[in-house]
Amino acid sequence: MRILIIEDDHLIAQLLEDHLRKWQYDVACVQDFTHILEHVDAFDPHLILLDVNLPIYNVYYWCQEIRRQSQLPIIFISSRTEAMDMVMAMQMGGDDFISKPLELSVLVAKIQALLRRSYDFSVPANELTYHDVKLHLDTSRLTYGNQDIDLTKTELLILQTLFKAQGALVSREALMDACWLDEAYIDDNTLAVNISRLRKKLARINLREFILTKKGLGYALFLDSEEEGGAINE
Repeated sequence: MRILIIEDDHLIAQLLEDHLRKWQYDVACVQDFTHILEHVDAFDPHLILLDVNLPIYNVYYWCQEIRRQSQLPIIFISSRTEAMDMVMAMQMGGDDFISKPLELSVLVAKIQALLRRSYDFSVPANELTYHDVKLHLDTSRLTYGNQDIDLTKTELLILQTLFKAQGALVSREALMDACWLDEAYIDDNTLAVNISRLRKKLARINLREFILTKKGLGYALFLDSEEEGGAINE
């Protein structure tokens, strides 16, 4: 799903972009605030995060202009918390409103809820599947047959990234970015330790070979029923 960020504070925009990419969203940030509609047309987003305080034209003007050509969901971001600002945002075509300072977990929840309401997904937005294995993003659990395991936040992010790849190779660097993009001094051994702990959990529900290692390259999902060569466990 594509999310367009229209925020003139570069640090906030970058923080939002990095965090949403961890949730596997395709994200772009507007740089030229005189041609916002051109950015919307070019990126064709599924949802827009729209800051109330933009440098050129009133934000409600831009919302109305976007609404002339699309009904895609829009979440307003504002440092204002007065009820009238929220009412105005809704009247001008916004779908939701979140105040600064941003609570990223709340923002992601709002995005997920709004996307679910706005689009018809054949698979629930809070569930990923790989063959008969299901990853439940909302409860941080993985199920296989009639068995399940609880996952830590890092384990959930690792599996979420691998599930998105659907058996394709995911580099070590991509997994480390997904789990620890905002943290410094994270090395490859940190990932290896977390993978090792996760494999022990998976073994409890008969998924001993579910995460395989492509030596020197990265990781991929695998089930015994599939043919996969050249993979070894660490």
